[in-house]
Amino acid sequence: MSPDLTLVLGGAASGKSVFAEELVVSQGKSRVYLATSQVFDDEMRQKVERHLEQRGDGWTTVEEPFDPGPVLTTLSPDQICLIDCATMWLSNHLLTDADLEAAQTALLDALRACPAQIVMVSNEVGHGIVPDNALARRFREAQGRLNIALAAQADLVVQITAGLPLVLKGQLP
Repeated sequence: MSPDLTLVLGGAASGKSVFAEELVVSQGKSRVYLATSQVFDDEMRQKVERHLEQRGDGWTTVEEPFDPGPVLTTLSPDQICLIDCATMWLSNHLLTDADLEAAQTALLDALRACPAQIVMVSNEVGHGIVPDNALARRFREAQGRLNIALAAQADLVVQITAGLPLVLKGQLP
């Protein structure tokens, strides 16, 4: 049986997105890619283009930087949705000075109510040094709390380091 919610954690450039994409493809379901990033500059535009090329054909891409709930409610059990990523989603909310607790609760509720299988990518930020500014410290704490909540709700949690998966909870399908 495939897990309803899978959380794929890893550091920057750890291989987590590639792993998540391969996991989604292996399920043989209709694939939806829910992109949470916002493109504000050429560097981000290039990153998005690399991700599109890396994924290839066979994906329906939906851009939703703030509220994935309405998108998730339209999905069906014969679909699988890759949300990439929780870190960008959190950053979007943090930079608009949103109520992070309310946003996180809404996200968790939407994930729980979604009829489709979901794979969510998120950055692990707890292995570095304490940031030197208040915004970065606030982000690190919020990301840690979000990851803990996602992991608690997930059926499968996989940590990616140097492209290698380590299952922390559940079993790979």
